[in-house]
Amino acid sequence: MRRFHRIRRALNYVNLSTPLGLLLARIGRARPCPGPDGLILAYGYRFRFPIASAFTVGNVVLTKYEEGFLTGALLRHEDRHASQYMLCLGLPMLPLYLLAVACSMAICGNQASWNVFERLANLEDGNYLRRSPWWRRSGPPGPEPPHPESPHPEPSRQECPPGAE
Repeated sequence: MRRFHRIRRALNYVNLSTPLGLLLARIGRARPCPGPDGLILAYGYRFRFPIASAFTVGNVVLTKYEEGFLTGALLRHEDRHASQYMLCLGLPMLPLYLLAVACSMAICGNQASWNVFERLANLEDGNYLRRSPWWRRSGPPGPEPPHPESPHPEPSRQECPPGAE
């Protein structure tokens, strides 16, 4: 693990964002597994909120899907969110993120397209659409295109290493 990731892991514990993520994993009955770069991948999250294929709190990445789902571009996207928690000093990221969602909704009617946190984590890696601001669109506003639950194919089942839970 690179020095940056060790520092991020330590700071996200100290700023209480990772402990909160672990608490959410426990309450949501997700199974935590050690992941790359100091992340903790929590599979099988049982609550319907938030409406995303994955979400990050501190260094904990939670998903309702089974082991092996968090890979590639999506995992890189969630890894960037872990770094954002560190830079926001932990828990202040939560109200800042909600403010960014509200701003994005006001600008384009979509929770992610103009959300600064999602843009910095790379919208496409997180499977979000880029929408124009409402004042730049031509024609009457139409319904938003359907947001697929996940464009990522169901991966082959990959178990946590023995003793990792």
